[in-house]
Amino acid sequence: MYFNVRVYGLLLNEQQEILLTDEQEKGCRFTKFPGGGVEFGEGLTEALKREFIEECNTPVEILSHFYTTDFFVKSAFNNSQLISVYYIVKNTSSLNFAIKTKPFDFDGEGETLQSFRWKKLNDLKADDVTFPIDQYVVELLKNNK
Repeated sequence: MYFNVRVYGLLLNEQQEILLTDEQEKGCRFTKFPGGGVEFGEGLTEALKREFIEECNTPVEILSHFYTTDFFVKSAFNNSQLISVYYIVKNTSSLNFAIKTKPFDFDGEGETLQSFRWKKLNDLKADDVTFPIDQYVVELLKNNK
């Protein structure tokens, strides 16, 4: 068993909507917040900025730390223990990706697919995201408004 460190950005727009990403990978479909794995030699905020450029083609500014996993979670994909760190972020330029209105509305075909959509923070529910840590973060967001 080893540790798998992940970093995610909570991006809110002016309409109090949060950005979600719908993804398909290795035959699985899931919804989460934008972000991903920290690579060896990277800091957390550096990794998050890289992930937003890679996934969203959008630079972000880290505004504040929101939450770090404080309970055991095993990865859904391998035999690792997840440690996920969440930051409140804001985009520093206009968004450079398509915004969809329904889940899993992918363009194209392939092994790995991704699409983005906004969800009103007031309407966000834990089951709108797939993974247990994200679901916990949804509850924290709802209680933190």
